[in-house]
Amino acid sequence: MILLYMLLFSLPLFAAIEEHRFKTPQQERDYRQLIDELRCLVCQNQNLADSNAELAQDLRRQVYSMLVDQQADKQQVVDYMVQRYGDFVLYRPPLKTQTTLLWAGPFLFLAIGVWFLIRLIRRQNSMDDADDNS
Repeated sequence: MILLYMLLFSLPLFAAIEEHRFKTPQQERDYRQLIDELRCLVCQNQNLADSNAELAQDLRRQVYSMLVDQQADKQQVVDYMVQRYGDFVLYRPPLKTQTTLLWAGPFLFLAIGVWFLIRLIRRQNSMDDADDNS
């Protein structure tokens, strides 16, 4: 039984660790910033740095390759990812007609929730007033 527990709890130790060599410290900073800012398309709530999905691993390799091998700058990498995967790959998509709902959606849901709460409170108060008058 102890051996089974040791085996189960040691599995995370076998996870792959990516090691990259950068030509300049700026390339490493750009790489770290990009994988923090780009969303994993499989996990959707994780960035590329935090995700262990195969697609996230592929995208991290692509970002590294573009920065180091192709000498691309951060904006070129972001443009490539957006062109290939759409604005959804960005945690902060730009404000344009296609992404208006992404930006306005939370405020819209908040307004609807407040409206329903006010109606519920008013209805409750009018029911209490009617009970007091009876």
